[in-house]
Amino acid sequence: MQYWLVKSEPENFSWEDLKASPKQTTSWEGVRNYQARNNMRDGMKKGDRVLFYHSVVKPQVIVGIAEVVREAYPDPLAVDPKSDYYDPECKTKGNRWVTVDLRRVQDIDPPITLEEVKQTPGLEQMDLVRKGRLSVQCVTPEEWKILLRLRSLNMK
Repeated sequence: MQYWLVKSEPENFSWEDLKASPKQTTSWEGVRNYQARNNMRDGMKKGDRVLFYHSVVKPQVIVGIAEVVREAYPDPLAVDPKSDYYDPECKTKGNRWVTVDLRRVQDIDPPITLEEVKQTPGLEQMDLVRKGRLSVQCVTPEEWKILLRLRSLNMK
């Protein structure tokens, strides 16, 4: 099993939106960064655990845990001219963008703030601290354990 962190701007799609989705599941579409896409395409596997992070809010927080329930498949928004995520090059070069499906597992209450992450020993090299803008990030097994201990969560 691998571990990940996905970022969402809550005004676009929040943890509460995921909880309100059918079967508390959503496709993680609209990713238009190659490194994030590669993480989804090449790394994320069914059953992997995912931290759900609210960015562009104060404070920025990890609000929940999800799991990958469907591995990478072509992002339908990339070929939909009505979508904000439309990529006209996909018509001639093929759909280079992917999505995965995520399902809610558990809330993190209270949420873990970015400041807590930055101040917690063992998390200094976490991608969230070092590569703050990347929307789909790897989380090491040790980082995962440390984060869960911050809220006394018991989960693989």
